[in-house]
Amino acid sequence: MRGFVLFGAGLVCGIVMMQPGSAQGNKGKGLRLNHVGINVKNYEESLNFYTKTMGFREAFTVKDDKGNPTLTYVQINKDTFLELQPAGDRPVGITHAGLWADDVNATVSGLRQSGVKVEDARVGRTNAPLTNITGPSGERLELVELTPGSLQRKAVDGWK
Repeated sequence: MRGFVLFGAGLVCGIVMMQPGSAQGNKGKGLRLNHVGINVKNYEESLNFYTKTMGFREAFTVKDDKGNPTLTYVQINKDTFLELQPAGDRPVGITHAGLWADDVNATVSGLRQSGVKVEDARVGRTNAPLTNITGPSGERLELVELTPGSLQRKAVDGWK
């Protein structure tokens, strides 16, 4: 747990200290960190930790047909989130990094031209077009576009 808290603190510091786009070259143009996905062992305990202890805002929750949460976005700042999901049978821990693409279809096209195998974007549970790519070490990167109807865009636009 201590390691995860240190990771989170480093993530927040990095976001605050970096100028948007300063670490990006031409290949990453139009991409920026939007969220980190985490499978959590105890959903309620984790949600309370991030909202009550850490003071982050619950941006939105997606629930299944029975009313059970399947994912919650916790808003760190205007456009950066933690995506919490109950682990269930999956391993607990970080699952992916979500990269915000200005235009996910153009990004997919550019990645394909660079030889990256990537599927066409689909609309996810948050009403945002998204797709996934796998890095060379097996890490999952989710590319997401924050369209006007997406829950992420509504949270960004509602930030005060």
